[in-house]
Amino acid sequence: MWRVWYLKHRVRETLENKDGVGVVEIILILVVLISLVVIFKSQLTSLVETIFEKITSESSGI
Repeated sequence: MWRVWYLKHRVRETLENKDGVGVVEIILILVVLISLVVIFKSQLTSLVETIFEKITSESSGI
């Protein structure tokens, strides 16, 4: 019986926990990700095109 109470208590604590990732941290992560995409745009475009070409060429053999 005490295990059920303990589990309910832990779930309630977890749901009521106000500590978390703040807006500033989320914005910083987004800025870094967008910067990486802008910096490596041509390499990413080339990589995606190569992957899709390989998928297209190998799917025609199925």
